Amino acid sequence: MCIAAWTWQAHPAYGLLLLFNRDEYHSRPTRPAQWWAAAGEEGEEILGGRDELGGGTWLGCTKGGKLAFLTNVREPSPRDGARSRGELPVRQGPLEYATEIAKEADQYNGFNLVLADVHSGTMVYISNKPGDAPVVQTVSPGCHVLSNAAIDSPWPKVLRLGQSFNRFLAAHDDAEVSLKQMVEELMTDTVKADRSAVPDTGVDPDWEYQLSSIFIDTKKGQARYGTRSMAAIGVKLDGEVTFYERSLASSLWNENVVQFEMDMAQ
Repeated sequence: MCIAAWTWQAHPAYGLLLLFNRDEYHSRPTRPAQWWAAAGEEGEEILGGRDELGGGTWLGCTKGGKLAFLTNVREPSPRDGARSRGELPVRQGPLEYATEIAKEADQYNGFNLVLADVHSGTMVYISNKPGDAPVVQTVSPGCHVLSNAAIDSPWPKVLRLGQSFNRFLAAHDDAEVSLKQMVEELMTDTVKADRSAVPDTGVDPDWEYQLSSIFIDTKKGQARYGTRSMAAIGVKLDGEVTFYERSLASSLWNENVVQFEMDMAQ
């Protein structure tokens, strides 16, 4: 179901520091982070993992300074036949596409989408909660956490990650951050919420409890479900970008690091 934490325009060395755990069934075919061009899209190549079933991604960035990431909104009965939400982060144009995406939101099951343009210093959040009108808002500088409800909702796992993220940043407030260390210390947390504090989303309470940790490893029936990848992205003020990922394939965790220079001439 995914969870993300990030600091935006609030660190002396980084314009953006982002952590992201992607949760999915282990049987769903997935490619690790790499450069790829989306079919039918004429924009830049995207660096990110790829869902081979839906063809999209949950987290992607470009050399031109665009970045997008996605979480599902928890709902008891998602619609069959809805468009794949993974296509949304592929549309790398936050200022141009945020309103357009909101107009098309009813074609998808519930989602949260964050779009960032490093060059313009703009970050936009789009919330599509079933039964409510889509919400489009600018994300303020600072630290934020997003899971499967609205941005910064006080779910136990959101509060827990927010607190640990802020502690980590306070200890590294004037230095280069180790993305690997940040992932290992913050995103492998398997502590579940107290059952009395689990949010009421309309899904089975026991399933909600199994999903209440930052790192998830559980089963639904015979199908294993949980955290398939842990990623961290650091965008330095000088345009140097590091994308660190640990992804699970065939029961083995694989490490992947991609570094590139953002095009600062735009």
